[in-house]
Amino acid sequence: MAEDFSFQITQNFGILSQGKGGWNMELNMVSWGGRDPKYDIRSWSPDHKKMGKGITLTKEELQSLKQLLESIA
Repeated sequence: MAEDFSFQITQNFGILSQGKGGWNMELNMVSWGGRDPKYDIRSWSPDHKKMGKGITLTKEELQSLKQLLESIA
C-alpha cells in the first residue's frame, strides 16, 4: 500500500451483515485520501483499521442502485 493512503469514516449508516472474527459488512460515508466522502460498502475489522474489498459509490450511483434493487425486490 502507498504511504499516502488514508481514509476516514465520516458517517456510519449501519451493518449489512456480521462475519466471522467480528468483521462486519457496513454502509458508510468514507473520505479516501482527503477527497469528498462517498458511499462505501465493504467489510471492516472491529477497530475499523483494516478493510476488505468493497465498492464506493457517488450519490447518483447509490440512487441508481436503490432503483435497481427496488425493481427486483
